[in-house]
Amino acid sequence: MYLTTSAKNREPVRTESPSRLQRVLMRSIGFLVLCVFMLSSLPVSAPATTAKDKYYKADACYNRLRSSSLKKKYRHNWETCIGKYEDVYKDDPSGPWAAAGLFMCGKLYYGLSVQSGLDSDLEKSRTYFQRIIRNYPESRYKSRSEKELAKVDKKLGTTEASDSVSSGSESLTTLIRQSATVAAETSTSSGKPTIVQGLRYWSNPNYTRVVIDADQETTYAHRKLNEDPSIDKPQRLFIDLTNSRVGADLQKEVPINDDLLMSVRAAQNTPDQVRVVVDIKSFDSYKVFSLKNPFRIVIDIWGKNGVGASGSATTQAQNGAALGKSALATQLQLGVRRIIVDPGHGGKDYGAPGYLKGVYEKNVTLAISKKLAAKLEKELGCEVIMTRKTDKYLTLEERTAIANTENADLFISIHTNANTDHRARGIETYFLNLATDNDAILVAARENATSTKNISDLESILNSLMHNVKVNESSRLATYVQDSICSELSKKYSRVNNKKVKQAPFYVLLGAQMPAILVETSFISNKEECERLINGKYQDAMVDSIVDGVRKYIRETNPTALFGNDPNQG
Repeated sequence: MYLTTSAKNREPVRTESPSRLQRVLMRSIGFLVLCVFMLSSLPVSAPATTAKDKYYKADACYNRLRSSSLKKKYRHNWETCIGKYEDVYKDDPSGPWAAAGLFMCGKLYYGLSVQSGLDSDLEKSRTYFQRIIRNYPESRYKSRSEKELAKVDKKLGTTEASDSVSSGSESLTTLIRQSATVAAETSTSSGKPTIVQGLRYWSNPNYTRVVIDADQETTYAHRKLNEDPSIDKPQRLFIDLTNSRVGADLQKEVPINDDLLMSVRAAQNTPDQVRVVVDIKSFDSYKVFSLKNPFRIVIDIWGKNGVGASGSATTQAQNGAALGKSALATQLQLGVRRIIVDPGHGGKDYGAPGYLKGVYEKNVTLAISKKLAAKLEKELGCEVIMTRKTDKYLTLEERTAIANTENADLFISIHTNANTDHRARGIETYFLNLATDNDAILVAARENATSTKNISDLESILNSLMHNVKVNESSRLATYVQDSICSELSKKYSRVNNKKVKQAPFYVLLGAQMPAILVETSFISNKEECERLINGKYQDAMVDSIVDGVRKYIRETNPTALFGNDPNQG
């Protein structure tokens, strides 16, 4: 014990001195507290993800993909899963899971090739299987890769096979079947063979569209065959239709003889397969896609450097031959000279019924389009071509083909909107792209005369977008037209609902080589807007605002495009 003195009264205060044991305990507790504090301040790291864990995650991605017919239509879904399997290999190239990851990359690229029909995907598949055989000879995936590689080589080997369709003849030669580019679930449920009914085409020197008409939906495959001088065969593109027969009235060979193609011909390739062959003179790229209701297969061919086999663009421009006035004007940077106006629907296709009895979309769109064509010619001095001037039926692919073969600079398709809810109203303008909302999907399904389910089958749309470099210009044109319509109509009419610019996969815009838009002028299913749509003054106001939007677009993209013909230019 020891004594201290209180500062207050200076009296001694008795305190207890801690024992040795107490001092040891106090030091130990302090040390433990310090350790706990230091440990708690250290960063906490998650358990390392192993190659095995990554493989299982990649497997989960693949299981989601193959269980969804919708997901399988999108290339990026395949590539996402492939990337995850690639990460398994990269995590530990010498580990036990590396070969498994590479094997699945090869498998998925093979599966993707079935959807895309691209040899490049098959080549990637082959590369992965070859890597396994070369780098992992002791792995159980070596023998599996050899089997898969044989399948890939067999499929790629068919690109050099001789096509069995001869002019006007039918061959029953059994050839290796091609993988379908359309998902298996789209095959006909009736089991009856699909009848190939017709071959059609539209062409100009740098573009040709061929259409195969059939009476019902079926799967199909396409492949390009290289030129074979030894058997006097040109370069060809063939399309094999599964479970199909040649129609009794089918013209089996259709001469084309334009700058790109010689002819298109069809024959019964095997007892249950029709083969259609396109004989090619010259081409740069092509795409094949199908449309529904009725089912038909569309083949778009583009020439090399924008021209066909007859010569270069410069030579043709100098000669003034083969190229239309619009194409020549575009090359000389003279701006927009030719516009296609497309009145939606027509003939047996009535379009949407109006709120008022006897009013139909096909008649309203024709009335507006006639006024629009006249106004564009008068105000802008452009040449205007209408896809139809009467109550005539046109297929959707024919409308775009007309625009392409006429070398148009702009394509404007006129429609009226509709909804089961009669309160729905407004104006919206579309350009071609993937739909971003449910309303756009519904509109596209109606205008395509198909179902919302089919809208999800977008592989062909995606292929088109890869070729179509006009998406940005189309978006800009749509914005100018939409803003002009809503701004001008709001000055004269109440309750003008601006539904904005939207994007959706419209078949009528598919493959367009120029900026292309579709205008939903108003809701024909709404009482007030239906009355407006059949009113001449409203139609005039609508047309004036569309012309103003086109004028602003032309000035913005090429200020010198409108010369003295435009009385409104500043």
